[in-house]
Amino acid sequence: MTTVDFERKTKELIDSLKGICSSYGLGNDGNEFKIITQVFLYKFLNDKFAHEAKKNEKTLADAQKWEVAYKEMSDDDKEMLLLQLGADTATLKPEHLISHLFDIQNSPDFAKTFDDTLRTIARDNNDIFAVKTEGGAKITLFDNVSEFITDSSKRDAFCKAIINKLVHFSFENIFTQKYDFYATIFEYLIKDYNNDSGGKYAEYYTPHAVAKIMAAILVQGDVRNVTCYDPSAGSGTLLMNIAHAIGEDKCSIYSQDISQKSSSLLRLNLVLNNLIHSIQNIIQGNTMLHPYHKEGEALRKFDYIVSNPPFKMDFSDFRDDLDSKENHERFFAGIPNVPAKKKESMSIYSLFLQHIIFSLKQGGKAAVVVPTGFITAQSGIDRKIREKLIDEKMLAGVVSMPSNIFATTGTNVSIVFIDRSNKEGVVLIDASNLGKKVKEGKNQKTVLSAKEEDEIINTFNNKIVKEDLSVVVSYEEIKAKNYSFSAGQYFDVKIEYVDITKDEFEAKMKGFSDNLDVMFAEGRVLEEEILKSFSGLNFE
Repeated sequence: MTTVDFERKTKELIDSLKGICSSYGLGNDGNEFKIITQVFLYKFLNDKFAHEAKKNEKTLADAQKWEVAYKEMSDDDKEMLLLQLGADTATLKPEHLISHLFDIQNSPDFAKTFDDTLRTIARDNNDIFAVKTEGGAKITLFDNVSEFITDSSKRDAFCKAIINKLVHFSFENIFTQKYDFYATIFEYLIKDYNNDSGGKYAEYYTPHAVAKIMAAILVQGDVRNVTCYDPSAGSGTLLMNIAHAIGEDKCSIYSQDISQKSSSLLRLNLVLNNLIHSIQNIIQGNTMLHPYHKEGEALRKFDYIVSNPPFKMDFSDFRDDLDSKENHERFFAGIPNVPAKKKESMSIYSLFLQHIIFSLKQGGKAAVVVPTGFITAQSGIDRKIREKLIDEKMLAGVVSMPSNIFATTGTNVSIVFIDRSNKEGVVLIDASNLGKKVKEGKNQKTVLSAKEEDEIINTFNNKIVKEDLSVVVSYEEIKAKNYSFSAGQYFDVKIEYVDITKDEFEAKMKGFSDNLDVMFAEGRVLEEEILKSFSGLNFE
C-alpha cells in the first residue's frame, strides 16, 4: 500500500468513526472529539505494539495469527517480550488487543468490557502516557468511552460498531516510514474540534505556513540535545514542526496550556510523531499564574521557545495575583490593566511575550506570533518590550504576515524572532502583499505558496535586502525610528521622474490653470446662490 493509499484509508477510518458517533446521537456533541481521538489512539497503540512485538519476537512475525501466538506464550516469555519493547510502545496484554475484543463482542456487557480494557491500558502505561496538571494530578489516556452514550441500552451496540471498524485496518506497515506523514492525519483527525470558537480560552490552530517559517528560521545546522518549549501549546503544531526540524531524537518537548482538551490533543500529536518520551513534560495549567517547569525554585530556561499565544482575554480574576514581587522580573514591562468596559480585550499576549523572554537561555532562540500592532505601538507595555529587545541586542528580526493568514481571525499578525546571540543586522520583512485569497467555510483566508514560504525563509536566513519586501537594519537605526519593527518604515521613498518637452510642460500647466479658473467660477456662482437664498431673512 502506498503512502497516498494509506492516507486515504486512514481518513476513511476517521470518517467512519465520526459516522458511528453521528448515528448514536453524538455528531457535533461536546464529547465526540474525546471518543474519536481516544479510539484512534487506542488503534494506533495497538498496531504499534503489534509492529514492535513482531520485530522483537520472530515466532510472532512468522505466526499465521500473531495474536494467538502471543496469547499462547508463557508468562515468562511475555514478560521478557514486554521488557524488550521500547519506551515509546504501550505494553498490552493479549486481552487488551483489538482482535480479542472483536472475538468477544457478543458477550454480555461488552461496553463495560470495552471501557475496562481501555482503562486498564491507561493504568498500566500511566507513567509514560499520562499528562500532568499543574497541581500534580495525572490525566490518563482513556475515559469510559461508552458512558458518553446516554441511553445505556445502546452502549453495547455502540462499542461493537467501533471494534468492527478498527479490526479491518492496520497501521503496521507505516511505522517504517518518516513521521512527517502524520501531520496531515492529525490535522484531519482534529479538524472539527480545534476551531477558534471565540470562547474565554479560544484555541488557535496555527497555519502550517507560519509553523514552517518559524521552524526553518529558528533551526539551522546540526542541533542536538536541546529543549523546546511552548507556554501556550494548544494542540502542538509549532512544537511538532520545530521537533521535526531538529530531529525527534535530538530534542525534548516541554509545554503548558490552560486547556485540558488541548493538552490531550497534544499528547496524541506526540504519540503520532514519535515524541512519546516528552509526554511527561506536557502540563495542563495556567502558565502565567502557575508556570510549572522549574529548576529548583527558579523557572527553567529553554534553548528554543515557540508560541502563538492568545492575543486578548479576560484575565481580570487573577490579574492582581500576577502583580507580585516575585513576578516583577518576569513581567519587566508591566501587567496590563483591566479595561473599564471590555475586560475580554486585555492584552494577554504581552504577558506571554515577557514570560518567553524571561524563560530563554542565554544563547537561546524564540519565535512568537503577535498582533502586528505590537511592532509599532509608541507607548505602554509593547513599547517597553521592544526597547528591551533592542537595548539588550536580542532581536533577530520580524516577519509581518499577510492579512487573514488565520482563517478564524481578521487580526493582522507578525512573527517576532528573538535571538540572544544576534548582535548586528536585524531582518525586517513585510510579507503582507504575498499569498492568495481563498475561501475557507464562511471565512476568507490568505494562503502562501511553497515558493513564497521559501522566499521568506531564504531572505531572513541570508539577511537579503529586497525592494518592498525586506530590509536589514542596525539596532541604532531601530532606535532612531522610535523602536519601530515595521519594515515599511525603513523602505526607501521612491520618486518617479518623467522626461517631458517644454511644450508638454506648458500644456500641463495650462490644464492646471484652466481647471482652477473653472473651479473659481463655479465657486462664485455657488456663493451668489447662497446669498440670494438668505436675502430678505430677518435673523433677529
